[in-house]
Amino acid sequence: MFAETQPAEPHQPRLPFGLPKKQGLYDPSFEKDACGVGFVVNIKGKKSHEIVSQALTILLNLDHRGARGAEANTGDGAGILLQIPDSFFRRECPALEISLPGAGHYGVGMVFLSPNEQERNECMERFEEFVQDEGQHFLGWREVPTDNTGLGATALLGEPVVYQAFVGRNQANLAGDDMAFERKLYVIRKRAEHAIRYADFPGGDRFYISSLSSRTIVYKGMLLPEQVPTFYTDLTDEGVESALAVVHSRFSTNTFPSWELAHPYRYVIHNGEINTLRGNVNWMHARQSTLQSELFGDDLAKILPVTNPDGSDTAIFDEALEFLHLAGRPLHHAVMMMIPEPWAGHATMSESKKAFYEYHSTLMEPWDGPASIGFTDGTVVGAVLDRNGLRPSRYYVTKDDLVVMASEVGVLDIPADRILYKSRLQPGRMFLVDTAQGRIIADEEIKESLAAEHPYREWLDSNLVHLDNLPEPPQVAEPDHRTVVQRQLAFGYNYETLRVIVGPMSKDGVEALGAMGNDAALAVLSDQPQLLYNYFKQLFAQVTNPPLDGIREELVTASDVYMGTEMNILDTRPENARQIKIKSPILTNKEMAKIRYLDGPDFKSRTLPAIFRVDEGAAGLAGALEQMYEAARQAIADGVNVLILSDRGIDRFNAPIPALLAVSGLHHFLIREELRTQVALVLESGEPREVHHFALLIGYGATAVNPYLAYETISDMVRQGLLTDIDEYTATKQYIKAALKGVMKVLSKMGISTMQSYCGAQIFEALGLSSAVIDKYFTWTPSRVEGIGLAEIYQEVEMRHRKAFPERQLNGHMLPAGGDYQWRKDGEVHLFNPQTIHFLQRATRFNDYKAFKQYTGLVNDQSQKMATLRSLLEFKFPETGIPIEEVEPVEAIVKRFKTGAMSYGSISQEAHEALAIAMNRLGGKSNTGEGGEDNARYTLEANGDSKNSAIKQVASGRFGVTSEYLTMAKELQIKMAQGAKPGEGGQLPGRKVYPWIARTRYSTPGVGLISPPPHHDIYSIEDLAELIHDLKNANHHARINVKLVSEVGVGTIAAGVAKGHADVILISGHDGGTGASPQTSIKHAGLPWELGLAETHQTLVLNNLRSRVVVETDGQLKTGRDLAIAALLGAEEYGFATSPLVALGCIMMRVCHLDTCPVGVATQNPELRKKFTGDPQHVVNFMLFMAQELREVMAKLGFRTLNEMIGRTDMLEPRKAVTHWKAKGIDLAPILYRPDMPADVGRYCQIAQDHGLDKALDNTTLLEICRPALENREPVTAVVPIRNINRVVGTIVGSEVTRRYGREGLPEDTILLRFQGSAGQSFGAFVPKGMTLVLEGDGNDYFGKGLSGGKLIAHPLDEATFVAEENVIIGNVALYGATSGEAYIRGKAGERFAVRNSGVAAVVEGVGDHACEYMTGGRVVVLGATGRNFAAGMSGGIAYVLDEAGDFAIRCNQEMVGLHPLTDPAEIAEVEQMIRRHGEFTASPVAARVLGDWLAMATKFVKVLPSDYERMLEAIAEVEAEGLTGEEALIVAFERNKNDAARVSGN
Repeated sequence: MFAETQPAEPHQPRLPFGLPKKQGLYDPSFEKDACGVGFVVNIKGKKSHEIVSQALTILLNLDHRGARGAEANTGDGAGILLQIPDSFFRRECPALEISLPGAGHYGVGMVFLSPNEQERNECMERFEEFVQDEGQHFLGWREVPTDNTGLGATALLGEPVVYQAFVGRNQANLAGDDMAFERKLYVIRKRAEHAIRYADFPGGDRFYISSLSSRTIVYKGMLLPEQVPTFYTDLTDEGVESALAVVHSRFSTNTFPSWELAHPYRYVIHNGEINTLRGNVNWMHARQSTLQSELFGDDLAKILPVTNPDGSDTAIFDEALEFLHLAGRPLHHAVMMMIPEPWAGHATMSESKKAFYEYHSTLMEPWDGPASIGFTDGTVVGAVLDRNGLRPSRYYVTKDDLVVMASEVGVLDIPADRILYKSRLQPGRMFLVDTAQGRIIADEEIKESLAAEHPYREWLDSNLVHLDNLPEPPQVAEPDHRTVVQRQLAFGYNYETLRVIVGPMSKDGVEALGAMGNDAALAVLSDQPQLLYNYFKQLFAQVTNPPLDGIREELVTASDVYMGTEMNILDTRPENARQIKIKSPILTNKEMAKIRYLDGPDFKSRTLPAIFRVDEGAAGLAGALEQMYEAARQAIADGVNVLILSDRGIDRFNAPIPALLAVSGLHHFLIREELRTQVALVLESGEPREVHHFALLIGYGATAVNPYLAYETISDMVRQGLLTDIDEYTATKQYIKAALKGVMKVLSKMGISTMQSYCGAQIFEALGLSSAVIDKYFTWTPSRVEGIGLAEIYQEVEMRHRKAFPERQLNGHMLPAGGDYQWRKDGEVHLFNPQTIHFLQRATRFNDYKAFKQYTGLVNDQSQKMATLRSLLEFKFPETGIPIEEVEPVEAIVKRFKTGAMSYGSISQEAHEALAIAMNRLGGKSNTGEGGEDNARYTLEANGDSKNSAIKQVASGRFGVTSEYLTMAKELQIKMAQGAKPGEGGQLPGRKVYPWIARTRYSTPGVGLISPPPHHDIYSIEDLAELIHDLKNANHHARINVKLVSEVGVGTIAAGVAKGHADVILISGHDGGTGASPQTSIKHAGLPWELGLAETHQTLVLNNLRSRVVVETDGQLKTGRDLAIAALLGAEEYGFATSPLVALGCIMMRVCHLDTCPVGVATQNPELRKKFTGDPQHVVNFMLFMAQELREVMAKLGFRTLNEMIGRTDMLEPRKAVTHWKAKGIDLAPILYRPDMPADVGRYCQIAQDHGLDKALDNTTLLEICRPALENREPVTAVVPIRNINRVVGTIVGSEVTRRYGREGLPEDTILLRFQGSAGQSFGAFVPKGMTLVLEGDGNDYFGKGLSGGKLIAHPLDEATFVAEENVIIGNVALYGATSGEAYIRGKAGERFAVRNSGVAAVVEGVGDHACEYMTGGRVVVLGATGRNFAAGMSGGIAYVLDEAGDFAIRCNQEMVGLHPLTDPAEIAEVEQMIRRHGEFTASPVAARVLGDWLAMATKFVKVLPSDYERMLEAIAEVEAEGLTGEEALIVAFERNKNDAARVSGN
């Protein structure tokens, strides 16, 4: 009918209508979302309006998992997916003169259109043309009745006109399978999208098809849950019937009017995030050239590209799933391809299922990230959970064929006697209801039936080749010791590379640690030639999705990669598995040689030189890259499927192409040419040697890397005695192990599990590279301040090359000293150097402001040697300022000052207390860090000083986080990330856990402590909002502060955090100090605070959220100038850590992690602590000087108060006439951007957040009930109904108990409350001694979080008929961080039960995966089955597992624990007593059965005892036998134990 051109390239991203364009540092492509999800289905397929009503009720009861922005009546999005309500449409359509054919023979499109009538009509006409052009019948349009009454202004701004398009099936040209019509509707939709939405079509930006199907229909929009049925009045019509309904409530990081980003999408609802999205999209595009489909035939060309880049991660996932499904695979099969289970190391998975997954892994990489996904095609409805189980999914099945699944239990009121059973979705598992078959299909049946469809294992055995099984190579490269130093110079090695990086990796098999942050110059500001890797910063998961623990939860990770030609993904044939499987992408020289000699029919390699003529300059470098691309294209045409990029062969005339430039440039060239899946890219290079290098190379497309010069260096170091007590083979093996573990850790902190999906995912930001370089060689990588181009990259190569091949030959080569990690006289610029330290300490010790000005002068004087982005900014001083007397006084300014979160454990008691005293004297705030705090510090000193830290940190370790700790705070800080190691946890080695440290951390002296990555109750934005809510309940007087680390997109995350009701948001710079962190993280993760702060301020202003939160920043703030710039960029509070420590005596030796601090600051060693010379007054002096210098800048700028200064970037400008050869390319305009917003939009905090505490059950009901107990210690008891919307129940009452009666609380059972129903999240969180909460029904996640002495009991209602021990009664992450008390649960718990328990005695009747993870104390009795990975990271406490089947050992992670029988009579009696109490409190039949035959049953218990804990207990028993007691016994036992070589916990 008309000509149509198809796009070969992906569409350029077009923003969903309503999202602001990219401006300043705000980029809409970094918007994220999370949510509440649910579905309800009649198993037998019986349609009713009741199903629709029930689904809308679920939506309403998930309201707290969605969000609102600045407007209370504008939601982030909500919606519902139903079966086509055929009878309803038959009633409605005749009046519109639409004649419908039989059910299933017409499709309905739900279409968003422009409010402009002409544009709308043109879009509708164009759509009709596509229907007719595809040979189908266009039946007519129905305007969907909507009522926008009550919608907020922002929602109204983006409100579309909604129409339904009716398309009739033309049976004549659609013979064949049942799906033929669905496929045709898909083709129509894709063509309409290409021609209207993604072309310059009038009104195209408002054109969006929510659904177009003969089976399902989607009603959604930028609505609150309660607005869905009032806006779409169809949904309240009794005629709208369905047998299934899927709902979603969205929590977005923005408040912009984006209707189409609401869920459900066409097939899925999704709570989570696809972390590998960039790579998945690139690979999907690259595959297009190999796609062939019998089912689509010639239509295939019309639908490409498969994915559209303007969608959210869920929208793109939905598009890929839809494509795979419509091309012939069952929906659940396609889901299993995209989100596979962690199959490789699964001890109990069948071989046939493993073969299914392994076969499909040769076809496609996983779409990796935390996800709970519901999916439906209108007949089947199912759900799948990601491999790590980091999203809650609970379900009920009733006796009358109803299945209700949601993020929480209690979303529908169902009488207990109607419930058949209660369960949860397990990690990696699938749940499926088939309404056509009228039954639930179990995970095992679904997967085993698919696995049996083809002989996958046979196909793999015939086609998949393991690298180890390839023929021995005829020749392996040997090191050339004569010229190794020359090569080291050419590739930028120095002595520090050997000492700090290669040496420790080769010796210890782990990445080297460092301390005290990074105050060296940014690569783009350095005078030294920098490797290209140093211009890239690792991104990391924070808030919207969790980092993983790749060590303790290794069972969900995989490091395998595949080499070979990828076939047609739509075809299932044996040849698809014709790949080479490599266990690790870090190749030995022998493995490299095997690949080099591949030359057969299936695998053929070719080496492309990655060198260029150095005398040809930057043009020669660019030309060599172009030659490489053409050579690669030719090689692929010649049948080559492994390309080796090699820089061997450098000499005086030929320099290496920077390896990252070569790899990424070729990777993106091949993607654009749709050739990337035809070939593997292997790098053979002398350049990479650090973890960061490998992470970048693989992240930008390298399949595998051979770092030949690193191996030569190790060989040389062994020969020269620089590596002792180790041979070359072992050292090389240890180096590879360290490199691989390091890369896996980088993946983990990005929230990625598999190397295969990480390859090409490019989860980095460039800092200091020009857009010309980025667009060509590192496409889609953020680079926000421009920087160097190819000319400067060449110049850095040339500088290194000339050192290796000087004009005049020198006698021998020497490696330069370095100076990047520690200050050296001729090395890299460091802000803290001997001179600046001297002046700062002199100034603060002698209260000498003149010396302080000398110190700040040295730091600020970066006119020649620049180190930071702020050094490129200048103030725009007006001609006349104001007198300094008119400026806000020092005393007011210092109240905005804070000291950093340094834990008692990383720094000494003397240093920690000095900081607290100093900040309390000033009215500022000190921070506990994550190590808890000794409650003796809550008592004032005789002179009136207070050692109580005003800010109490709540981090992933939850050390010492008790009800008392929380109530003693003025501010509670949630540590989402740390500048020096974002996305990671940490460890306090056992040798540093002195008895006094163990006491405040509720642990055992001498036993190492693990801080997990932040993924237990802060693994999504709605869960962070829950933790904020929990802490506000625990202390409503305290501000809630969320600590984030600067990275691209942190502004959108901060907007989400503001919507989650944080009071303060801290943006930390990448350069902050730390007690211990991998060098990779210190140097290469996170970004300068200038970028993060400016982006956060700009984004909050754009969202009109800035006035609701205080914004704080920290990271190497050293002078008043720094503070002034921070204020002008948007911060109103400021944190200092390194500088106050220097004021207290720190001399930057950077040995904090070794416990050898020579000045007693960062040590627990009593002898070294005696050397501490600091005084709180030194810190007071520093803070006063900082405030005074800030006032001087304010006076010159004309500001009287800090508030009027916040965000005034118009008073800053880039430095003029920057001549530095690299810095001159930087553009700071995005940092200085000011969003164009109305004057009434606040620029600093002016409005208090509404935490909704007035609606809390404690405030409406419980406080009044408990008044006699609170006021007079009189016992009270009551029975109270409870629903899932009642969250954090008991916590406010508990905080009042603690506030009045301290850590001792009340006598047992003084407050005894019985709750009936389904409890919301965080039931009984932090409740103290004297409170007993009984839950009759079931509970959600975080049951008993932080339990602080109280007693919790959970059991089903009496009328329930299901067997409790076979049903899930409480959710995930119960008893997280609990410090004392008791818990008795009759029934099963979800994942991660008793994680980080440090003192609670608990009995439960079954647990999910990862139970007792990171536990450090307490006792747990499990009277039932456990999930996998029990006791991972468990260093203290004891668990007792009833192992009647005798197979517990295969589900236990025995790395840190031993398994023992229960033999000690006293211990047997203790366990018996715990079970007896469990039986008394819950009437448990399991307890009765176990106790009824106790002597026999006791032999079936397995005692899980941490090895280091056992050793320390034995040491304590020994010294007590010698007559020592109390603290003295602990110290002697600790000293004996801390140097024991047999320690197992990596400490």
